[in-house]
Amino acid sequence: MSSPSFPRPIETRPRFVSLLAATALGVYLLLIVGATTSLTDAAAACTTWPSCTAPTDPVSQIELAIAWGHRLAAVVVGLLLAVTTLVAAVGDVTARVRYTLYAAVGLYAVQVGIGAATATLGPQALVPGLHLGLGVVIFSLTVLALAWDLETNTGREDDTIEHAPEPIDVSDQQPRALPDDGLERAKLTGFAYFKMMKPRLMWLLCLVAAAGMALAAGPALEAHTILATLSGGVLAIGAAGTFNHVLERDVDQQMARTADRPLATDLIPVRNALLFGLFLTAASLSVFLTINALAAALGLAAILFYSVVYTLLLKPHTVQNTVLGGAAGALPALIGWAAVTNEIGLPALALAGLIFLWTPAHFYNLALAYKDDYARGGFPMLPVVRGETVTRKHILYYIAATLVSAVGLVWLTALGALYAATVVVFGGLFLWFAVDLHFEQSERAAFRSFHASNAFLGAVLVAILVDALVVAGL
Repeated sequence: MSSPSFPRPIETRPRFVSLLAATALGVYLLLIVGATTSLTDAAAACTTWPSCTAPTDPVSQIELAIAWGHRLAAVVVGLLLAVTTLVAAVGDVTARVRYTLYAAVGLYAVQVGIGAATATLGPQALVPGLHLGLGVVIFSLTVLALAWDLETNTGREDDTIEHAPEPIDVSDQQPRALPDDGLERAKLTGFAYFKMMKPRLMWLLCLVAAAGMALAAGPALEAHTILATLSGGVLAIGAAGTFNHVLERDVDQQMARTADRPLATDLIPVRNALLFGLFLTAASLSVFLTINALAAALGLAAILFYSVVYTLLLKPHTVQNTVLGGAAGALPALIGWAAVTNEIGLPALALAGLIFLWTPAHFYNLALAYKDDYARGGFPMLPVVRGETVTRKHILYYIAATLVSAVGLVWLTALGALYAATVVVFGGLFLWFAVDLHFEQSERAAFRSFHASNAFLGAVLVAILVDALVVAGL
């Protein structure tokens, strides 16, 4: 009988992975708590170390509780990291995973010393942001160890697609006939135009723009700004989606998931689709101009980037298409901020960065689920070119980067406990489903991770709206 890979009670690889994932999430929770402690100046309510003794006149009981929470969380997370590293030291892991965890433990000890110095000497005695920055490094190391362990034990050396599946035969396909009944024909045509606007993208991108507005204005956000920005955004998304349908109509015919699109089936003439896209563009710019010229310029940039840069240049020619294409989804954050302030500020850039880094973690799941279809269409998606193992590893990388950027947003704004709790809970769920994807390498698991990514971003954006518009006004 073979001995277990790890000491009791861990014993099995899935249990070790769960322990390592919990450790990474614990370090991230400590990051969030630490950022909150710093921004609320809660450290001033606790000027001794390792115990937490309030000064004669504590700032407030709430800030004292935050400081105590930070101290206790540091103890629990430190023990969790130490146990995980000990299990790795005596268990069946590769050298790079083991030494990465050694480095994380060593830096954690340094982090404790920095925390002690900050508490007793004051934050001005150290380099600003050093404590938080070191926490980011420790979190990154734990995620690296997690990704490398999963790659070694669940991956394959070569799982790329050498020969693309045969494209769909469209030689015998006939143009889709319109029904004879006038009302039914109008319904079908109207829905086809609506489908070209890619309505599934609208709710999330509108939430991004709304979050940008909320961060900029807070409870003082005006109804006209909301209505004009979201209306212009919907029209811009519709224009970009329509041009995308026009430019990819031939490739759409070769792929199972897109073969029924309106232009792929000749339901709508190309000329009519182009005119519709131009109309939506003009309407979008007209609405944005009722706010300010910067919002209109950013709206036009979003349309051109998605339609031309992403569709024509990035998507068919580079494996980094998904990464670079994330700029299209990030622009609504800048549009929302600019609609309120007529400028681009650091919080807007931080929110845009979060969306940019979230996009690969989100879309790589879809690329895994439709790997054969993308190969059939000739698109150099990451799982097609570099394989599923690399793609699953990069999903974890980008989840970590997204969570780090979420901490940056806390640092630059007045977002509070609701936002922090939402990021930790839904970020944990996203990480969990991404880890599960390594063990259950199926289309179903890829879609679960894909939906978890949607839930994460949707929940975080709603939390930003509530924190900025409701909590800040109380």
